[in-house]
Amino acid sequence: MTDDSCRVLVTVMAHNEERRIAACLDSLPLGDAGIRVVVVVNGSRDGTAGIVRGYAGRGVELVEYAQGGKARSWSRFILDEAPEAETYVFVDGDAELEPGSVAALERCLSKNPQANAAAAPPMNGRNAAHYRRLMAEEAGLFGDCYALRGEFVDRLRASGIRLPDDLIGDDGLIAALAHTDIGPDADWRDERVVGCLEAGFYCAPNPITSQGLRQQASRMTNYALREYQNRIITAIMRESGPRGLPRKLVEVYPQWLGTLRPRINPLWYWFDRRALARMRSAVADRQASA
Repeated sequence: MTDDSCRVLVTVMAHNEERRIAACLDSLPLGDAGIRVVVVVNGSRDGTAGIVRGYAGRGVELVEYAQGGKARSWSRFILDEAPEAETYVFVDGDAELEPGSVAALERCLSKNPQANAAAAPPMNGRNAAHYRRLMAEEAGLFGDCYALRGEFVDRLRASGIRLPDDLIGDDGLIAALAHTDIGPDADWRDERVVGCLEAGFYCAPNPITSQGLRQQASRMTNYALREYQNRIITAIMRESGPRGLPRKLVEVYPQWLGTLRPRINPLWYWFDRRALARMRSAVADRQASA
């Protein structure tokens, strides 16, 4: 990875995305002046990296990590290795962007100098219209497509604060860091994250097949785990701010497992039980290796 600076750095995070990565890359402004595209393939066991190499002639660069974990890979690349940029755009490897989204995110940050981040809403899915309305009112942040101001990334690098390696739902913490300007929860300002309705992304739903249903069940368990992790992170941000974040959340699981229960909701109860089992297993594995 050369360290040449650029106007916009588009980072695509990809794990086992051989079915969708080509469509994702084809939706990006490849070859546009001032825009550099890097795909970070982490822990993949399929042909994702090989497909990305096929785009080298169109200017796409590949960074490959043997170890998986989106949050770990995000911190490693953006905080340690990525070139300097005025705007950092992030895209998930299973997302396709609405044409003009990268330029729209860049413009959104330019028009809102108080903002650390600009977020694109989903264009499809059952709740797309709801999320677009919500984003117009109070900007959240979807990990599928968003942008960070280069000056904010510079401050994050200088702070020494990193995303916990085992974090699921990195977008929630990144949004919190942007809203608080890397400070405690009391420093939250809504205007530091802005919704960019001129941008947008599409995600293909899991197919109704046995494999697709297994993937959806795994995704729902991850959502449940993210719910519990978010509770932990919210408490840390309120009490000690981002400097209190552990390198791995498993380090603080023992303090929380006694207080966490499955939600009494038929949609979530089974997935919550699986998520809590994963947390207990992670603690046991850590104690066994200590």
